Amino acid sequence: MSHAAEPAGESAGAVPALPPSALADTVLERLTLLYPTAADPVRARSAGAYMKHVAPFLGIPTPRRRALSRTVLEGTARPRETDCAAIALRCWALPEREYHYFAADYLRRHIARCSSGFVPVLRHLVTTEPWWDTVDTLAAHVAGPLVAADPELRRTMDEWIEDDDLWIVRTALLHQLRFKEATDAGRLFAYCLRRADHPDFFIRKAIGWSLREYAKTDPQAVRDFVDDARDRLAPLSVREAARHL
Repeated sequence: MSHAAEPAGESAGAVPALPPSALADTVLERLTLLYPTAADPVRARSAGAYMKHVAPFLGIPTPRRRALSRTVLEGTARPRETDCAAIALRCWALPEREYHYFAADYLRRHIARCSSGFVPVLRHLVTTEPWWDTVDTLAAHVAGPLVAADPELRRTMDEWIEDDDLWIVRTALLHQLRFKEATDAGRLFAYCLRRADHPDFFIRKAIGWSLREYAKTDPQAVRDFVDDARDRLAPLSVREAARHL
């Protein structure tokens, strides 16, 4: 296992230290050279409006962006955890959203190279310029694999479900999204009940989504849970959970 990226501080709001990384130097040099060549100002304005102007966009269509990403990464070495942290943090420091997408995709591909020491970086990414487009990828494909690899991180998710930041809460709700038979159903249902009265759309939607996804594995358990908790769950959560039941 690679060495963990060291956080700059212990508080939830601390920005993780940026570790030195020759790989990140190479990737960022290529990335910031290639991505702007495909920028489309008209598409950028449309994408920004669709994403509620959470960040500016370059306006690169997804297939084109992924092709450029392959070129950026051609011939690069497998990363260590510090490389993953450096690439993610440096991409997130750039304003345009496509750089954030690159980082999220990169972490999704290489998260097995990371340990529980990556959690401070993950938290920073989730809470910086947050919106569903990046948070949901980070929840299911970064937080989830980290917890699966180190069950001690379930305690971290237990803390995150109590957090005041709605995107941290959403991450806790969705981190088991791809667990299937490995889902901790008791923890999933407890999380849903714990935040059932949350007023935000994105939390109520996440509750329903997490239940609907688990229903593909154990529909009876979800049906029983929704029937028992119907008076506590928001109508949106119930509708989402029962969509395929």
